Amino acid sequence: MKRVGKISRYLGQAWMAGVWLFLFGYFAFHAFQGDNSLAALKRLEVQGRELAELAQGVAAERAALEARTGKLSNQALDPDMLEEQVRLRLGFTHPDEVVVFLPTSGR
Repeated sequence: MKRVGKISRYLGQAWMAGVWLFLFGYFAFHAFQGDNSLAALKRLEVQGRELAELAQGVAAERAALEARTGKLSNQALDPDMLEEQVRLRLGFTHPDEVVVFLPTSGR
């Protein structure tokens, strides 16, 4: 009888060790696989850096556009900017002029 008691005690301990190993394996597997894994976290960090760079580019482009439109405001009208826009949009030129428009990065 003592032997049966020892065997049942060891089986009970082995069963608990098996449950703990299963839980450890389950969580370890899901830490490296799936949508919430460490690999997915790395991909999100890379995507975040790419989006931050894109946001900086858009912010710089916006600042350039705001600077250009600021020159056309009612308070401080830049005559050169006004002349450029009239020539570009309406096609006004003097009869003896030839105007060549070069593409710029700000347009």
